[in-house]
Amino acid sequence: MSGDIIELSEKNFDEKIKKGKWIIDFWAIWCSPCKIMAPHFEAAAKEMKNKINFGKVNVDENYSLAERYGIMSIPTTILFKDGEIIDQTVGAMTSKEKIMNFIGNNF
Repeated sequence: MSGDIIELSEKNFDEKIKKGKWIIDFWAIWCSPCKIMAPHFEAAAKEMKNKINFGKVNVDENYSLAERYGIMSIPTTILFKDGEIIDQTVGAMTSKEKIMNFIGNNF
């Protein structure tokens, strides 16, 4: 995981996302679509540094977060602003541009 992406867990999630704009990737290590999306998520994080915060939540290690947000399929990507859900999408976004468009359409 690149330095432009913050690994979030049950311990730090609420504190981190309560301020600012966030895009969070809910994923798991065994998930093939998650692996396909990962380099594009990292590329978008690098390009949008200081504009929006990028985070990842491993659903296997943070089951209560997945349960709280009703994550039934992964990858699920959720946009937050000041702790509130703005939008979400399910499925791999297979290009940096798709991720940036998802952000741009909401912020």
